[in-house]
Amino acid sequence: MQRERTLFEKAMARFTEPRYFKLELFFAGIIVGTLTGVVISAFCGLLSLSEHYRPLMYDWLMTNCPAGFLGWFFVLVVIAFVLARIVKTEGMTSGSGIPQVKGILLGEMHMDNWARVLVLKFVGCVLAIGAGLSFGRASPSVQLGGCVGQGVSRLRKCSQAEERYLLTAGAGAGLAAAFNAPLAGVIFALEEVQKNFSPLVLMASVGAAVTATLVSETFLGTAPVFKVGAVPVVPVDSMYLLLFALGLFVGLLGLGFNRGLLLSLDVYDRTPLSGWQRPIVPLLTAGVLGFVLPEVLGGGEQLVNSLSVTDYGIAFLILLLFAKFFFTMLCFGTGAPGGIFLPLLSLGALGGAIFAYAAVSLGLLDPHWTIDFIVFGMAGYFAAVVKAPVTASVLIMEMTGSFEHMLAVICVSMAAYLVSDLAGALPIYDALLGRTLMIRAKISRRVRRRRVMAEFVVENGSRLAGMTVKSARLPEHTVIVSVRRSGREIAADPALTFVPGDYVTFLADDTSLSVIRNLLRERIQF
Repeated sequence: MQRERTLFEKAMARFTEPRYFKLELFFAGIIVGTLTGVVISAFCGLLSLSEHYRPLMYDWLMTNCPAGFLGWFFVLVVIAFVLARIVKTEGMTSGSGIPQVKGILLGEMHMDNWARVLVLKFVGCVLAIGAGLSFGRASPSVQLGGCVGQGVSRLRKCSQAEERYLLTAGAGAGLAAAFNAPLAGVIFALEEVQKNFSPLVLMASVGAAVTATLVSETFLGTAPVFKVGAVPVVPVDSMYLLLFALGLFVGLLGLGFNRGLLLSLDVYDRTPLSGWQRPIVPLLTAGVLGFVLPEVLGGGEQLVNSLSVTDYGIAFLILLLFAKFFFTMLCFGTGAPGGIFLPLLSLGALGGAIFAYAAVSLGLLDPHWTIDFIVFGMAGYFAAVVKAPVTASVLIMEMTGSFEHMLAVICVSMAAYLVSDLAGALPIYDALLGRTLMIRAKISRRVRRRRVMAEFVVENGSRLAGMTVKSARLPEHTVIVSVRRSGREIAADPALTFVPGDYVTFLADDTSLSVIRNLLRERIQF
């Protein structure tokens, strides 16, 4: 009881001086960003080397050393054993990593050993992506940044509230460093990871994302990830119908991606494959594809770059779309370490290219605008899959170095988002997290009750809006630390009525965070 009273007093002291707390979070975010930038620079540097040398190795094997085929396939088998061992040793390394970060922030998961997760995730992703699996670097970078954020928090002996802010900041910094996209990193932390546009989250995230980008640019350069060349400015007023149609098209493709990804996990669960047997399937498939269709290997960065300079023809583009889609499903279903950011962006680019080629053949589009539709397709596909249209728009602009197309990108992104939303699709990372918590019950059993502090916003239309503190049905042992309204601190007395836009800081058991979150966001049914 005394310990809880002391914790409550410390929490009150921190939040009654928000100016100093914001400043402290900003400088802590800079520390997190610096360390994240170093980690992600090493991570992306190794992946870039693998992307460069893997095609050269396949060419060399085909022309100079046919007997080396067996040696390479033996290496793939060894990598399968290593990946299986990594996932068995630390379950938090499985998959993309973003659902795990979201689960920690929701209080549904715990990362007990952040350093072990960081090292094993780093090694596992380098091996998996380097071997050619259809994984990307962005999602693992988000988790690696989250590990750094938690590590800095633990080393500084921060409170649970600060740890959540720094973990969120590290996650955004990881994305920013991986893609040279600081603004997208900040927005991703707010829109997708935290789902809360809190000034406290903003301060830590800005400091971390900007610093991480500066560090990564020091080591890796300032060039955008996708080198698509000059992207002419689209006349939105005369092409808005085509842009809207593109959004609908890639939105439907995105729906297929979401459902296919979850189905791939279910299919693997129904098979007798376990341990090293799971990753060996896509690894051996990658070995074959390296000789017959190398374009679909890896995350897809080189594939996207080639679309702007190579006339593949619509038939071959459709082949690439289906091959990349099914290979990504085959890889992700294994649970091996690796993300889906780059694969889904490359699929969006292919979708945009197919749409543009079809429109050109029908006389609806001048070939001059093909590259625009490739770029816009990436944004729309991302918006439909992740259901984060603002992040999608900003991310694609920063990744391609094209900032004059914001209106067109937003049109495509929102059209694709509406298709996904009307179909009732969940954001893919939320769906993956829900599946993980439901099927892997052992994770839920590992959760220990701890007192944590978290800040949530009362959304418009939520059940809590209009209720008083006294009438709100909060979980047992939950204490309201502070309420901020229009920048002012308000005493949380029993008669206080919550209104939309209030930022409420709770002190509660970590197992109660999801209940509180749902209460503040649950919509009233009319």
